Amino acid sequence: MSVLESEVRPGAYADSIVLMQLQGALAKLPGVLDAGVVMGTPANLDLLAANGLLADELAGVRPDDLVLVVRAESAAAAAAALAEADGLMERPGATAGDEFRPHSLASAAKLMPEAGWVLVSVPGRYAAVVAREALALGRHVFLYSDNVSLEDERALKQTAGAEGLLVLGPDCGTAAVGGVGLGFANRTRRGGIGLVGASGTGLQAVAARIHAAGGGVSHAIGTGGRDLAAEIGGVTARQGLDLLARDPETAAIVLVSKPPAPAVATRVLAAARAAGKPVVVCFLGQPPPARRLGSLWFAAGLTEAADLALERAQERALEASAEGDGRVAAAGGRGALRGLFAGGTLAYEALRTLSAVVSPLASNVSFPGVEPLPDPSRSRGHTVLDLGADAFTVGRPHPMIDQDLRLRRLRREAADPETGLIVLDVVLGEGAHADPAAELGPAISEALAGRDDLEIAALVVGTDEDPQDLAAQRERLEAAGARVFGDLAAGLAWIAERLRPEAPEPLLPVPLEALAPPAAINVGLESFYASLVGQGARAIHVDWRPPAGGDERLQAILERMKDR
Repeated sequence: MSVLESEVRPGAYADSIVLMQLQGALAKLPGVLDAGVVMGTPANLDLLAANGLLADELAGVRPDDLVLVVRAESAAAAAAALAEADGLMERPGATAGDEFRPHSLASAAKLMPEAGWVLVSVPGRYAAVVAREALALGRHVFLYSDNVSLEDERALKQTAGAEGLLVLGPDCGTAAVGGVGLGFANRTRRGGIGLVGASGTGLQAVAARIHAAGGGVSHAIGTGGRDLAAEIGGVTARQGLDLLARDPETAAIVLVSKPPAPAVATRVLAAARAAGKPVVVCFLGQPPPARRLGSLWFAAGLTEAADLALERAQERALEASAEGDGRVAAAGGRGALRGLFAGGTLAYEALRTLSAVVSPLASNVSFPGVEPLPDPSRSRGHTVLDLGADAFTVGRPHPMIDQDLRLRRLRREAADPETGLIVLDVVLGEGAHADPAAELGPAISEALAGRDDLEIAALVVGTDEDPQDLAAQRERLEAAGARVFGDLAAGLAWIAERLRPEAPEPLLPVPLEALAPPAAINVGLESFYASLVGQGARAIHVDWRPPAGGDERLQAILERMKDR
């Protein structure tokens, strides 16, 4: 019969790497069947219980207590194992010649004033406090810790955005700045491709692919997985895009994320379009809205994103000497879009493309991220209509045959001063209207008369063998003043460019010095400190312990006292 023995060390904090190593070492000792080494949080105690390692005497432990548990073949084997714990608890990367380790972030900042970064990997309930202190000291933050609340993340990033500082995270596993990897970063050659990502392993996969193909990475800016959520607004992603846009070493940019909130996607893509450099966008799990929209290229997966970036970087390197930096201002919208489609699938394709760059967007067609139009007879803001839907065709012919309904709607939308762009599809072929341009042409001319702020685009679908005479249809529509496209993708890309959204609220630009090889203060996982030193970076490690001995009530009191 096995024996379960435990030991509690009050206030003896150790980081998760040390705990993992000690647990593994104890489990390998003679006579030991299983071992658990954790800080005494409720979640960790639940984990011990699930593995049959929760001893009765652990009922009163506190979150800042170090808990060691051994299940052994005998009481003697258990006692012997616990007795060896001190010898087995070695600091990763520590040497006898280690320099003095400060006990606070403020002390570390005084010892290394040149340190521009603070790496934070303490338990989540303390992480926001440490990150706030780092920002108050004027340092950029790599926030590896998870279990940080959305409210704290929003507050940290709002503070950073107003101060020209970066907060990478929380739950940011990967970044690389000035050739130095932070967290779980691969070692890649330097090159002309910059990365911005809300997916740590996604950044690693893209960086590794670029390296394997002979390319190189300038910098990789991890944002944390929630940065593109509606509550956060893509603050770090927009800062990262702006930084890489200004970075002379970066020729092309890759943006990687899980599907963002629709409104945030439009703001982040607006920042990408303003970069003046090619940006490859990979929203994992979301079908690309198009192959290309101006300077934006869309990839369906990580490998494709890396390959497209390699191509764009090579092209950019050839063009750069003639173009300068090429940055463009984020233009405001040109009035509301009103899409009047006879073809339901064409309306759906327009939504697929335009929803990536326009928000809010309303329609009588159901599409992810597009607002349902309560009353299809009345447009609201940017609106795309399928006029062939049942609500419009009850008791009347389909608009591909009878254009009366669309002609009336065209006149009404043109009379609305909010309307800036009207989009029509003109579908030719057997069974369709015999001469659609004969009716649409005069209506377009009438709509444009006296409206210098109105544009009309016609997406023509047909062949030179159709009975309506494709060339004649295009000529009539162009003569009426419409911008005519025979290629659907090209037409939608032109429309997307006309609908460039208003720039979001400005963030104070982060100085380019943030991309220099970093000097850093590490607070938390000692392995991150060892990694920095191993890469030749200047670094200092803080011998951090939970404030107030882990007493959350006392911590709250101390925080309130700081604010006075």
